[in-house]
Amino acid sequence: MVASLKKFMQQVAGKKAPGPSTSFTIFHVFYALELMAQKPLGRNKLAEKLNVGDGAVRTIISRLRDADLIETSKEGCNLTKKGTEIWKQFEEIFPKRIEIPHSELAASEFNFAFLVKNSGQKVGSGIDQRDAAIIAGARKALVIVYKNGHLIIESVSDCIEQKYPKAANQILQELTPQDNDVVIIAGAESTLKAKRGAFAASWSLIQV
Repeated sequence: MVASLKKFMQQVAGKKAPGPSTSFTIFHVFYALELMAQKPLGRNKLAEKLNVGDGAVRTIISRLRDADLIETSKEGCNLTKKGTEIWKQFEEIFPKRIEIPHSELAASEFNFAFLVKNSGQKVGSGIDQRDAAIIAGARKALVIVYKNGHLIIESVSDCIEQKYPKAANQILQELTPQDNDVVIIAGAESTLKAKRGAFAASWSLIQV
């Protein structure tokens, strides 16, 4: 399911030959679905939330409609049945996505965290995830694995609760990870960039 979702989303967001390359990413498609899952949204509001231009938002809406993920009405853009099913798959993989207040571990001006279910074995050193977050606009990113009842950052600490008790407690309470879950925290100069970085790092853990 996870691999097929990634493949499908790459098709929706990817370059369509022989046209020009897109000025948006899978994150914008993901965030558009997240917003529409909450309520119908008009084009202007969607462009504002995604921080993209008119041309890009038109293309995003067109791609989503062509993929039968949304339908448009007077109220704006709504998820179709297929769109709702795709969004449910995202929610299963990334069940918690929240802004995180400033702490010892989340030291940027704006910080956003994603919980990635059952992906601890894919993390390795965490460098690939940090790189993905920074390419997407984050200033920094932390990759934390929950293993044997502890929060672990590779080559930093195998028990964050001891080293950073307050920050660790915040993560455990807000994100409630279970064994082998991954917590990605990205920091940036805006909430949107932090969220985009956290998504990119989390998405890099999903393998086709």
